[in-house]
Amino acid sequence: MKNSSHPPSDNRRHRAVSRRHRAGITPPAALNLAGTEPDTRPPAARPGVRRAVVTGGLLDLAAGNQPEDEDLVEATTEADDTRRAATRRRRLTLTGLASVAAISAVLLVATLVTWTPAAPPPRELTPGERERLAAMRVTNYREVRAGLHVTAGDGATRTDLLGWVDWARGLTYLDVGGPGAGALRGLAQATPTVLVVRPDPTAVPTPAMPPLVPPTGGWRVSDQRGIEPLLKLIFTLAADRPDGVDGWVGRWVGQDRVNGEPVDILEVTTPQSGTAASGAPDAAPVRYWVDPAGRLHRMAAELAGIGPVAVTLNRADRPTLRPVAALGGRPGLPRALTAAERNRWRRLPARLRAVGGAKVTLTVPASAATNLRGNGWLSWTTGDAYLGVTDLDGNGRRTLVRHHGRKITRIDGAATTGSKARPPLPPPKTGWRTGAHRTQALDPLVAAALTAARRDGPPGTARRIRGDTLAGVTVDVVQVDTARGPLRYWVDKRATLRRLELPTRAGAWAQLDLTPGRVPPLTPPPAKR
Repeated sequence: MKNSSHPPSDNRRHRAVSRRHRAGITPPAALNLAGTEPDTRPPAARPGVRRAVVTGGLLDLAAGNQPEDEDLVEATTEADDTRRAATRRRRLTLTGLASVAAISAVLLVATLVTWTPAAPPPRELTPGERERLAAMRVTNYREVRAGLHVTAGDGATRTDLLGWVDWARGLTYLDVGGPGAGALRGLAQATPTVLVVRPDPTAVPTPAMPPLVPPTGGWRVSDQRGIEPLLKLIFTLAADRPDGVDGWVGRWVGQDRVNGEPVDILEVTTPQSGTAASGAPDAAPVRYWVDPAGRLHRMAAELAGIGPVAVTLNRADRPTLRPVAALGGRPGLPRALTAAERNRWRRLPARLRAVGGAKVTLTVPASAATNLRGNGWLSWTTGDAYLGVTDLDGNGRRTLVRHHGRKITRIDGAATTGSKARPPLPPPKTGWRTGAHRTQALDPLVAAALTAARRDGPPGTARRIRGDTLAGVTVDVVQVDTARGPLRYWVDKRATLRRLELPTRAGAWAQLDLTPGRVPPLTPPPAKR
C-alpha cells in the first residue's frame, strides 16, 4: 500500500507542466523549470475555431496605435467644432427664450397694472345725476371764480381764450389767441352786456394767461362779434338759483378724471345745456364732466357758425379780477359819506374855481363804431373848454370841439399829428359849426366837468363807491345818480377833482382825467377892426 503523504514524483509533475505547455501557455521564466524551453511555434489551430489576430501594439499600452491615433485626432477636432457650434446654438436659443420670457413677464405685469374692465354702455340719467346737473350752475355761482380755457373751432380757424371768469360779478378776463383770432388777438374783458378789447396784432398766436393786473390804457369797445357766442356760453354756466330737476334729459356716457378728480360724463340735449347761446332750439348734445359734488370741470358743445367748442375750468386758479376803467373799475362797497368826506364834497366847487382850470384827457368808448380819444383844456373860471378829438374807428382826422357857455361848436377835418397832440393855439377864429356830430358822445362828460364848479355843486345824493389811486394820488370815488345815469367823481384829499366818469350807451364807462393848473386862453382872439 502506497503512502499518500509522499509528494508526487517528478515524472508526474513534468507531465502536468507539459500538458499546460501544450495548451499554449508558456511557463514564466521565473519558474526556472529545468529541461523546458519555450515553444516558439504558433499554436496549431483547432478544427472549427478561428483565432483573433492581435497586433503587436495592442498589448503595449505605452506604444499605442499610431495610424489610429492620427485618425482619432482629426475626428476629435471635428467633433469639438461640432460640439462648440451646437453649444453656441443652445446658448443663443436659451438666451432668446430667456429674453422672450422676460419681455412676456414685463408685458404681463404692465397689462395687469393698466388693465381696466370694459366700460359699461351708456344709459339714461339717474335721479341723482339730474340733481347734480340742476345744481351745477348754482355751484359755479357760489364758488364765484375759476380759471378758464376755451377752444373754439379747429385747424386754421381755431380761437383760444385763456384767463378767468367771475360769475358772481359777471366778468371775464381773457387772452385771445390762436390762428383764428384775427383782429381780436390781444386782451379782452367782458360783462354780459359789453366787450372791451386791447388789440395786440404783434402778439404770438399761442395764447398765455393774461397779466393779473391789466394794462390801464388802450381799451376800446370791440366791433368784432366772433367771440360773443362764446362769452354768452361762459356766462350761462352760472345762475343764482337751481334749474328744474326734471328739465334735464340725457344720458350717462362714461367716467373720466380731470385734474386728478373722478368725474361722470353726462350728455344732455335740453335748453339748460347751455347751447341756447347758439340760438338754435335743436342744438347738438352737450357733454358735461361733473364730479360727485356737482362741480363742472369740462364741457364740450357744438355752436352754430363756430363749430366744436371745448371749455375747461381750473377751480384751483381763482384770483380776484380787476375790471379795467372802461368797465367801471373795481366795484367796491357803496356807503354813505363820512363827515370828512362830506366836508370835502361840499368844498369841491370852491376848490375848482380857486384852481382855475386843468389839462384834460378823454377816453370815450361810445360804441363798437365810435371810440373817441381827445385832449385839451377847460377853464372853471370862464366856463370854457377846448379839445382836439380823434375817432379811432374813423378816418383818423381830428375834430376840434369848443364849449362856451351852453353852446357847443366844432371844426371838422382839421389836420392831426396824432391823438395825443394838443389842439392848436390860439383856437381858430372861423369855421365853427353847430349840430349833430359823431363826437357828440363826449359832450355830457365835458358839460358835467364844467358844472362841477357851480356854487350849488353837482346835483343829487352822493355815495362813496370805493377808495382808489390815480397817478399816485389817493382819491375817493363818489357816485351821484342823475336823470341821465350815474356820474362818478374822483376827489382827492384836497377836494380837487381828478377824474370824472359816466357810462356810455354801449355800457362802457367814459373817463375825463384832469390835471389842475394854469390853462391858455380858450376863446378865439377878437377880430381886428
